[in-house]
Amino acid sequence: MLCKMCEFNTATTSEGHCDVCTQVAAAQAAPPSRASGSVPPGGRPAHLRSPVGLGWAVVALLGLVILADLYSLWAGTLQRSVMDDIITGDHGADIQRDAERADSLYGYSGIAQITALVATCAVFLAWFYRVRVNAEVFEPHIHHKTRGWTIGGWFVPIVNFWFPRRIALDIWDASSDRSVALNRTLTLDPKVSRTSHPLINAWWTVWVANLLIARATYQTYEGAEEAEETKSALTGVMFSDALDIAAAVLAIVFVLRLTRMQDLKARSGGPLQQSLAQSL
Repeated sequence: MLCKMCEFNTATTSEGHCDVCTQVAAAQAAPPSRASGSVPPGGRPAHLRSPVGLGWAVVALLGLVILADLYSLWAGTLQRSVMDDIITGDHGADIQRDAERADSLYGYSGIAQITALVATCAVFLAWFYRVRVNAEVFEPHIHHKTRGWTIGGWFVPIVNFWFPRRIALDIWDASSDRSVALNRTLTLDPKVSRTSHPLINAWWTVWVANLLIARATYQTYEGAEEAEETKSALTGVMFSDALDIAAAVLAIVFVLRLTRMQDLKARSGGPLQQSLAQSL
């Protein structure tokens, strides 16, 4: 018979609980009911709320980010074509008109990218905070960073290169198979039972690479004066746009999978999960 609490390990007690759940209950000294929310030290109670609506909003906005990047790649291609004409010695009213049109389109693409990015960031952070709180309801004792870092970790220099990823890993572990989080709680060692996270690692690597490359290439593009320099800088900027598309695709997969994991964890399973689902 499976444990009534985790429905993963074999029950070993008369109450129908496994050894792991029994030890965790003793170690945590009877924490508050998860159905009503857990209370972190010095913090507010954590209540379960559905991440599905926000998750789909993030996915839709990430789709707009991809469209804006594709538009930028198209506009960059037009501008590179004009630079080729100038480099080969073509001049005249037609070239001047094409250059002005290409420059205008590229400027519009930049506005579209910034607008899509700002909107996406706002909704993504709201979703990220919600799944972080949900993860605290599922497993309140495995998180390395407080809730405040869920938002602040993206904006504080230097630490924003690894704090958000650390938080995402904890959320993922708390939202996945219960046994992973339980074993980490029992040992108090974050490396124990640490599962691999290829999706998060891939998303974060591409995202950080894009940030670094975009900053360097944009500064080069802004400082370019000759046609050759502009064309070379455009190549770097367009490569950054392609990386941004890849990061957005990986982010969509991450958001969809984590949202689904939390929704299923709350809505399916035994009495513990069912009680949590009532809060949705």
